[in-house]
Amino acid sequence: MAPVAGEQRSGGRSARVAALADAAIALLAEGGMRSLTHRAVDARAGMPLGTTSAYLRTRQALIEAVVQRLADLDRADIAAEELPADPQATALPARLTAADLDRLAVGIAAVLDHWLTVGRDRTLARYACLLEAVHRPELRRILDHGTVLRVQARDLLARAGAPDPRRQGDQFVAFVDGLLFDRLVGAGALDAPPPGSPRSRDDLRAAVRAALRGFTGT
Repeated sequence: MAPVAGEQRSGGRSARVAALADAAIALLAEGGMRSLTHRAVDARAGMPLGTTSAYLRTRQALIEAVVQRLADLDRADIAAEELPADPQATALPARLTAADLDRLAVGIAAVLDHWLTVGRDRTLARYACLLEAVHRPELRRILDHGTVLRVQARDLLARAGAPDPRRQGDQFVAFVDGLLFDRLVGAGALDAPPPGSPRSRDDLRAAVRAALRGFTGT
């Protein structure tokens, strides 16, 4: 199935690629990278055989579409909690207070809890893509999407008075990534509060706030 020229002009191509990427994300979450084939994506998306190949000809193109879709959806989740999603367009005050950090911890906890529940498939798919990139250097650009969060974290900690915001911003992102991993597939999944519950969000909030306090003293 070849893309239609009019569809490309109307933006229909973007919608079709997003739908294919969503189907690929579901497959990755269920069966890992071995389950990701063009034929399987066609079937999962309910589209005619050959549709995925027409829009995303190679496996690399398919994985890159998945990574872009994950990044787009993650930014939407962050923005929904009124957290800064764009380091170039932040509306944060020049100096963050303890109350500001309290609110940030609540927002970050809400996003993490969302990624453990509604966005669980996306989180698993992200891990699958990152592991694939370890063995395929041409896919290392997947990591580029993580640099935006690091830039934002450095800015946040600088505004909060951290003594070394560049280094500590990167460490804070690593902490949050590790917290998410632990709650989803690590030992933390065994005894942490059930994802999606108020207890889960409060526990995540407390962990994030403690990390912010450790980095900033505030």
